[in-house]
Amino acid sequence: MKNRKLNQWFWKWHFIAGIISLPFVLVLAITGAIYLFKPDVEKQVISKVQAISNLEENTNKKNYQEQWNIAKNYSKRKLNSVVISEERLSTEFISGRFGGKQSVYVNPYSGKVSGTFKAKDTWMYTVRKLHGELLGGKIGTKVIELIASWMVVLILTGLYIWFPFIKGIKGVFIIRFREGKKTLFRDIHAVTGFWISILLLIVLAGGFPWTDVFGGNFKWVQKVTSTGYPKTWNGSGLSSTIAEKKLTLDEIVKIANKQKLEGVITIGLPVTPKSTFSVSNKTFPLSNQKKIHFDQYSGALIKTHNWSDIGILMRGRMWVMAFHQGEFGGWNWYLMFFIAIVLTFMSIAAILSYALRRQKGKLGVPKAPKNFKIGLGVIIVLILLSIIFPLFGISVILISVFEKVKTSKEKEIFS
Repeated sequence: MKNRKLNQWFWKWHFIAGIISLPFVLVLAITGAIYLFKPDVEKQVISKVQAISNLEENTNKKNYQEQWNIAKNYSKRKLNSVVISEERLSTEFISGRFGGKQSVYVNPYSGKVSGTFKAKDTWMYTVRKLHGELLGGKIGTKVIELIASWMVVLILTGLYIWFPFIKGIKGVFIIRFREGKKTLFRDIHAVTGFWISILLLIVLAGGFPWTDVFGGNFKWVQKVTSTGYPKTWNGSGLSSTIAEKKLTLDEIVKIANKQKLEGVITIGLPVTPKSTFSVSNKTFPLSNQKKIHFDQYSGALIKTHNWSDIGILMRGRMWVMAFHQGEFGGWNWYLMFFIAIVLTFMSIAAILSYALRRQKGKLGVPKAPKNFKIGLGVIIVLILLSIIFPLFGISVILISVFEKVKTSKEKEIFS
């Protein structure tokens, strides 16, 4: 049997945290579902820029080195990589990283820049900003991180509250559809929440690496424990032997093709006289990804990195982030879309359940038992969660201070 008083205490704070978080959870669920269509939206925009007409294919094709020179002359920013494209597509040259990434497309037949692309070029960028920071910059990012932290707590406390006092499957594992609206909306929220709780925790884990505080701390842990990328992954500490003649881009493309890598192959371009060409591939499963460095003058192999060279924390991080974005294929995409839709309905069901149960003129906050002291186990869990999620920890301290001040004032009034 579970502790009935602890159950009431959890129920009170689950309720309060849920009411505060619900509007933000709805935003995250709906924008998350929309953002899953990002590859399709961007593909439509890029295809118009990258497409080559049948008439153009009758002209002589520029080699990769010539295309690189065209892209360098066009771009105001330093190019850092090129994607080995299919035969009937313009070649993509990239500058910048992450949110600042920009692509320049060179038509190999006309020898002209067919266009550029940035993530900001589509309306999906606004959805991303809404999903990740509520369009509020650094402050918005921290609000999202705080809500995500509380979502973890909501799931854990929700599971405790869900755990039945008595045996049975109706209302525990199965939704009761014929026992009135109150029961129906309660079950949609609670029973569905149980069935997808583990998946929700994995989804949240995939989102936390993008956050400011947790994400920054996670990177620090990776660094001090050497569980991230190896230092030489991006060429740090590696150097080419300077010679009179450099490899052409066409020569390194031939070397890259000989590696027989799966998926989309990208060549990192040298940025200094001593840096290397780096050949990498984006593919799934993640374990098939590699990064290979070559001397930019002789083409000699300098360093090969496989999936096994990446630290365990980075591998886990990459996996949950890819899962979060539905990148493992159709099953993953549909599963993420399903989770987003279910979370939306769960949140709406919680609001409706509250509205139906609340008495007029009252907030309907569940009452916790008076003079109830939480056990050592719960305190330890709260401390651990506060260390892992610092913003959650700060909010718990503020809530505790508020509760103490409120209690002391109540004592003064009634004394």
